[in-house]
Amino acid sequence: MTSVRRSHDHDGGGPHPPRLRPPAHRVSPRAIAHWAIEYLLLWGLGFGLALGVAAWIGDSGWSALPGWVSGRIGWLPYIVGGAGLLMVTVAPIWRYRVHRWEVSADVVYTRTGWFSREWLLVPVSRIQTVDTEQGWIERMLGLATIEVNTASHTGSSEVSGLPVDVATRLADDLAHRAHDLRDDAT
Repeated sequence: MTSVRRSHDHDGGGPHPPRLRPPAHRVSPRAIAHWAIEYLLLWGLGFGLALGVAAWIGDSGWSALPGWVSGRIGWLPYIVGGAGLLMVTVAPIWRYRVHRWEVSADVVYTRTGWFSREWLLVPVSRIQTVDTEQGWIERMLGLATIEVNTASHTGSSEVSGLPVDVATRLADDLAHRAHDLRDDAT
């Protein structure tokens, strides 16, 4: 199990950070809708809470806050709403462009991240379990998530946004290959 993290910091080991090619497969384009709905629900809740806090503080005359904050508390729902709108419209597309996966003969290879990228290589021989999950939004969109688990938490991997048939076939294939490799090792 190898986790390769690439950041913009140099560790003095050379002029360039290690380069890995992107994994071969993108997740389903329907994952954009899945993530947008999740963000909409989360940020909608945040907006409702911000609206309630602004109304409560504005009407109560609560004096525990500095005057410059309580005088501008009405901006809070607009700030949260603007951030939420940005997250709902930009983040799912950005996430789709970055999240990729691939399964080769001996490794499960994923790339995730937003501002910093994480490449995760999980050897098939180290796989202990492969789980398929489907939340209600994923069921609605015909998507699923597979979790590839090893004995080490850092070696475990997850691929979300896969079509159900791909996730089911992939989980079954990985479970059989991991089992066959363990049987060959004994």
